[in-house]
Amino acid sequence: MHAKTDSDSTTFSPPSPDHSRRPVYYVQSPSRDSHDGEKSTPVLGSPMGSPPHSQSSVGRHSRESSTSRFSGSLKPGSRKISPNDVGSGHRRGGGQKNWNEFDVIEEERLLVDDESRKRLPRRCYFLIFVGGFFVLFSLFALILLAASKPQKPAILMRSIKFERFAIQAGSDHTGVSTDMLSTNATVNFTFTNTATFFGLHVSSTPLALYYSQLAIASGDVKNFYESRKHSTNVSVVVVGDKIPMYGSGATLSTHLGLTTLPVPLKLEFTVRSRAYVLGKLVKPKFYKKVNCSIVFESKKLNTPISLKKSCTYDT
Repeated sequence: MHAKTDSDSTTFSPPSPDHSRRPVYYVQSPSRDSHDGEKSTPVLGSPMGSPPHSQSSVGRHSRESSTSRFSGSLKPGSRKISPNDVGSGHRRGGGQKNWNEFDVIEEERLLVDDESRKRLPRRCYFLIFVGGFFVLFSLFALILLAASKPQKPAILMRSIKFERFAIQAGSDHTGVSTDMLSTNATVNFTFTNTATFFGLHVSSTPLALYYSQLAIASGDVKNFYESRKHSTNVSVVVVGDKIPMYGSGATLSTHLGLTTLPVPLKLEFTVRSRAYVLGKLVKPKFYKKVNCSIVFESKKLNTPISLKKSCTYDT
């Protein structure tokens, strides 16, 4: 027998049957950072019995096996998603969402623009309102004017009374000798406003009394207001003082100054009336011309002479 040397003591003994039958397993960690570095954790093994495979090859084999298992479980028509696609997919989803919001906003803006084009501006509405107001107002004014025209005032001549009718010799302002006529009379008539919704402002031309073509007396009518459906009796004094006759009154003159012959006279005047139905915008006017034929006799002095059947009324 010989003693054991160091070389003998360092001689490897054959591996035991247990180590030869025990495989080495590695577990792949499913963390999010697996794409940054592969980490594997050996579960069982020994330095002496570990298989001659590198750690990276084992990790790659584990990734391929897990990926194959995951891809095998996908449904037909689905896409394989790698861990690297998670972040990019999230970014793409956010971008799609932003694009959808932009599309909605753009569509709403287009709708608003379309509605604004269809809607008229405020200036047009104002012009339409003003134009419609003037049209309606004009129509209303025309209706009032048309309704007021038939409601004409009425005039009725009642009487004339002569207080004086004298012819005497004299001379005009130039000294020419001629017969002079002096007259004093009162004319009565009735003015009636037949309108139902407006009053009348009444005026008149002077009342003129004619002998032949010569005006021998005149009188003025005071202006007055006649309310609706109302009548007024008007009295006008007609006066003529020393009117030169220039030969036309030769047959009428007497030594007493009173004529014994009937004297044909004519009375003329025009009555004007105006109504303010709608302020000064609608103001219908009415004219009535009165002509009366009168026969004076000396026996009718200071006696009213009826004119109801002696006058004509022209509009």
